[in-house]
Amino acid sequence: MYHILKLPREFYECDTLAVARELLGKYLVHHTGDGTTIGKIVEVEAYIGPDDAAAHTFGGLRTGRTEAAFGPGGYAYVYLIYGIHCCFNIVTSTAGKPEVVLVRALEPVEGHELMRKRRNTPYDKDLCSGPGKLCCAMGITRAENAVDLCGNRLYLLDNCNIPENDIIATPRMNIDYAGEAKDYPWRYIIKGNSFVSRGRFR
Repeated sequence: MYHILKLPREFYECDTLAVARELLGKYLVHHTGDGTTIGKIVEVEAYIGPDDAAAHTFGGLRTGRTEAAFGPGGYAYVYLIYGIHCCFNIVTSTAGKPEVVLVRALEPVEGHELMRKRRNTPYDKDLCSGPGKLCCAMGITRAENAVDLCGNRLYLLDNCNIPENDIIATPRMNIDYAGEAKDYPWRYIIKGNSFVSRGRFR
């Protein structure tokens, strides 16, 4: 598996919607003191910065929380929701353009036992079927915020490209506050994959 090439910086520094689609099928790898876990990306959502009412950086908002999103593509942006669950995002585009892709679900590939222990569940289908679940299973915490995804700790492998016919685009989830932006079809899933999160157009 490790002969697969790591995604280079140039992959991330492109149009965010294109990157979001191309992330499907890629492997997310995390090495920790507990062991290594790997998951195949099966569901993502794109957030297009200052002009996207669903984005943390809507209107150009720049805070300590969102600072990583303003950096160059290929870095992690990890934040807490409800003060409990972490969400893992991939910074895209170029420095100064705060655009990200939220990884919403993974299909476990390696480290199943460690994932089950972290999530306290025996069910593989439920290990990474949501942004908070996958962060728990993969051992991703706020400590990974602003980590370089071109490094050797947390990174992505260029596993495969999913054919366009096997990608479904839907509105993003849980953003009813975002006005017309809630209907933008910027959630992408692998058609027929049973590991995507529960929700619309699964």
